[in-house]
Amino acid sequence: MKAFQIADSVYALHADIDSADLFEGIWPIPHGVSLNSYVVKGERTALIDLVRDWCGAPKVLAAELASVGIDLAGIDYLILNHLEPDHTGWLAEFRKLNPKAEILATAKGIELVKSFYKETEGLRALKSGDTLDLGGGRILAFEEAPNVHWPETMVTWDAKSGTLFSCDAFGSYGKLGDRIFDDQFTEEEHAFFEKETLRYYANIVASFGVFVKRAVQKLAGLDIKVIAPSHGMVWRKDPKRIVERYLTYAGYLDGGREKEICVVWGSMYGNTKKGLDEVLRGIEAEGVPYTLHRVPNEDPSFILADAYKSEGIVIAMPTYEYRMFPPMAYVLSLLERKHVKGRTALRIGSWGWVGGAKKEYDELIVPLKWNCLESVEWAGGAGPETMKTLYESGRELARRVKSAP
Repeated sequence: MKAFQIADSVYALHADIDSADLFEGIWPIPHGVSLNSYVVKGERTALIDLVRDWCGAPKVLAAELASVGIDLAGIDYLILNHLEPDHTGWLAEFRKLNPKAEILATAKGIELVKSFYKETEGLRALKSGDTLDLGGGRILAFEEAPNVHWPETMVTWDAKSGTLFSCDAFGSYGKLGDRIFDDQFTEEEHAFFEKETLRYYANIVASFGVFVKRAVQKLAGLDIKVIAPSHGMVWRKDPKRIVERYLTYAGYLDGGREKEICVVWGSMYGNTKKGLDEVLRGIEAEGVPYTLHRVPNEDPSFILADAYKSEGIVIAMPTYEYRMFPPMAYVLSLLERKHVKGRTALRIGSWGWVGGAKKEYDELIVPLKWNCLESVEWAGGAGPETMKTLYESGRELARRVKSAP
């Protein structure tokens, strides 16, 4: 296992995680994820971000360091851009191997070092504008990037190589194999990673789009040649591509979303599904693309990605024990938590002995500020008039999506 050279005396250390574990204990990673750390050498050596003991990542880290003649005990500085445990979980073990290395993070980050790992010695708090001189003309600079996506987050800048070490910002799901640079992947592979980047953003960063924009503005004056995130590929050929992608995602908060419809549905005995089929016929008649997600069969991680980018949403589910179909209630709670606001929405569903889903649904979507068409509900199986209404509702939703600003 060898480190990947980014520039003279700058290396990427990369471990692929291929596990049934859930990212953050919530999100599935069927295509894996990468953990990236970085090393910068001057007269002294800095390690930027760490790993957790996950699928043997610490052994990979040590082996890749050794490939460029560095021992963990020889690290002079450990820079922690972000304290989430996937980047710091191995800190206690690192400290045993190297008790002399100074640990650098923002002030809030230092507090998390103390609370998570009970380390109190050899800590240095940083703020925007602070620098670290490694000697030999290599000076690292630091910029706070709060809430992208934890409040203690910062980025590290190496002006000599033009490399921005951005931690979770500009990251993605998906393991990389024996390639890590953007120019080593085909356009077909980039299309795959773009989907995984959107899902990563919708799952991890979506609540903080305003802060993404602020961080990009703060970094606008840098001559960035390489973006090196903690997850996903290292962008050395076209770093603007990933920045623009993140800005597009952040922009979905304010409008300008894709003229698409995310359809989320659940059906107990097929009556709601039959009604949904008419809605879909109406959408298709207007030529608007849609994605289709069934709950609870599909994990909400994938629903979030499509809901986040789409202007339109269909929620189709039956009444269950006087209230909403429970898996759909969970999905709506995530959409609220991730700020999927301002969409154009339609809700449909059947009920058996009595309704009730509409009342709970109307209450749950208040903070989402959706622009809603009139809900369509029916008892048991939908009759011809209801089916006609459902078809026309699908067409009307599609027309509104097409005409959205």
